[in-house]
Amino acid sequence: MQINKIRAALALGAAALAAPLALAQNAPPAAISPAEAAKLFSFFITSAGPGKGADLGGLAGADAHCQKLASAVGAGDKTWHAYLSTQAAGGQPAVDARDRIGKGPWYNTRGAVVARDVAHLHGDTLDAARLGNNISWATAFTEKNEAVKRAGDQPNQHDILTGSTPDGRAYTDAADHTCKNYTSSGEGSAQVGHFDRTGGGNTSWNSTHASRGCSQENLVSTGGAGLFYCFAVN
Repeated sequence: MQINKIRAALALGAAALAAPLALAQNAPPAAISPAEAAKLFSFFITSAGPGKGADLGGLAGADAHCQKLASAVGAGDKTWHAYLSTQAAGGQPAVDARDRIGKGPWYNTRGAVVARDVAHLHGDTLDAARLGNNISWATAFTEKNEAVKRAGDQPNQHDILTGSTPDGRAYTDAADHTCKNYTSSGEGSAQVGHFDRTGGGNTSWNSTHASRGCSQENLVSTGGAGLFYCFAVN
């Protein structure tokens, strides 16, 4: 009986010692200051597109739009690129979105990491694929630090233009996956992802389905608004 009491006392003591450690390990990370978050800020979803559907003025126009929106919130000292792939056309080679955005890591407007590097962003290795990046409705905000309307909101705007395969590369078939490399607001189609990881038959942030067309109206009709991802390359 005495031995059992001693064992029970030792167990309680061990639990008491372990409790603070467990709490420390599971505690949420300390909040960072707005100044620190602003310094880290390197990823956002555009709060609005240029207004011509998937006609973004090509990659140059899309990059300029990212830069303009970032500059409006005090982040114009960084170089911003749109996460968009283009297809080979007119003698010009294809461009892969993954090669346009720097090396990472990338952080949202609140200082939370969304991906450590290109491999983590796209799940290039088995470990990276198992872990997955941190892009979701809870982390993907606009440059204004505002939430984007997701599935279930009115209106749903979770379609994000990418023109990309799941691994962040350009399509190589003959179909149009980029609305004529983001110069068309009429005929064509563009591949989109779902930032909220919901719907479309898969949970891809960058390659879920094709848009119904390239006009603003067609993008809206399938759950979008002509928005796209912007990453700081430096």
